[in-house]
Amino acid sequence: MGSLQFTKATKQRRGKAGKVDASLSKKLQEAKWGEFKLGDLFDIKNTLSFNKEKLTVGNQYDYVTRTSQNQGILIETGYINKENLNSSGNWSLGLLQMDFFYRQKPWYAGQFVRKIVPKIQLKKNSVLYFTALLNKQKQNLLSVLVRDVDKTFLNTIVQLPILKDGQIDFDFMENFIAELEAERIAELEAERIAELEAYLSVTGLKDYTLTKEEQQALDYFESDQIKFGKYAYSTIFNKIIQGRRLKKDDQIPGKIPFVMAGITNTGVINYISNPVAIFPRNSITIDIFGNTFYRNYTFGAGDDTGVYWNDNVNYSKKIMLYLTASIRKSLVGKFSYGKKLRSSRSLNFKILLPIQSNIPNYQAMETFISAIQKLVIKDVVLYANQKIAATKMVVQSENNKN
Repeated sequence: MGSLQFTKATKQRRGKAGKVDASLSKKLQEAKWGEFKLGDLFDIKNTLSFNKEKLTVGNQYDYVTRTSQNQGILIETGYINKENLNSSGNWSLGLLQMDFFYRQKPWYAGQFVRKIVPKIQLKKNSVLYFTALLNKQKQNLLSVLVRDVDKTFLNTIVQLPILKDGQIDFDFMENFIAELEAERIAELEAERIAELEAYLSVTGLKDYTLTKEEQQALDYFESDQIKFGKYAYSTIFNKIIQGRRLKKDDQIPGKIPFVMAGITNTGVINYISNPVAIFPRNSITIDIFGNTFYRNYTFGAGDDTGVYWNDNVNYSKKIMLYLTASIRKSLVGKFSYGKKLRSSRSLNFKILLPIQSNIPNYQAMETFISAIQKLVIKDVVLYANQKIAATKMVVQSENNKN
């Protein structure tokens, strides 16, 4: 495989992350390449197969089969008997999809699995390099009969970076993979930042720094300095309507979210095109069990779900989120199959709302929800940063070992 082929394989491996860095492409193009027969670099051997029914569950050894899933591992096995073990430091080759997986610990093998044993000493990054190289031979091996796989493998010619004396340039492989890993980490950072920026833009949050008002709102809530009043649902919403019955067999596929009782996918059980009553965005649904969700989109609802909104008062999304949380808390544990909630019976149900001058303090609700959103965003940002830092440490640790 020449430099151009390896560049294409690298691009595919990184998918949407982007093109190979120009400096890495240049290194591939400037490297000297030589041809080698795989049979001079590796042996291909039969494995010591073992019946999986005789293995016990554990994690000391892997049971490797011809599957392409989970690195070829079918089950984890406990200690059984060492004469059936294949040593570590080699590749398994499943004769179904011709996948090469490097084995870092001793392993048991199922039927139709070969063992690829290197004749050369390889470090960690060179193992990764050769794993990619070996898997590039899949199509060639799939094109021959299983009985001819060994011969085809051993006679396959590949291209490798070489030194001036024609020997394999293992340092090139080590450095190339190390730089590739470093570049991937940089791309992950860029992706994380881009995704976060997009989310912040959609939600209207530019950062997670609390304003003075938001911090004060949190402090007031935590120190019980907020005055609350009780308000009936009917004083908050001028529209409280039960959905309409629509049996599953009568539902016609479409684009309208159809809401029924339940918490899975916030109660959206299907997307339909039936001419049912369409409820407006910026509504709250409460099902017969008291499950409460905010809807920022138009939707249909079944007869086990009530819909609540106000077409005279333009409540903001943040206020509606606060109302949703307050309603959910007021209903928790009160309804079940034996005692179902109907919207017509909820008109006089009451929720606690912050008040000022004996009227609902909607500004306080909005500020509080804004603060909570920022706290959540902060946790997400910090978590993502920690994951990237951990990845860096692992890569650095592995490189130091070599």
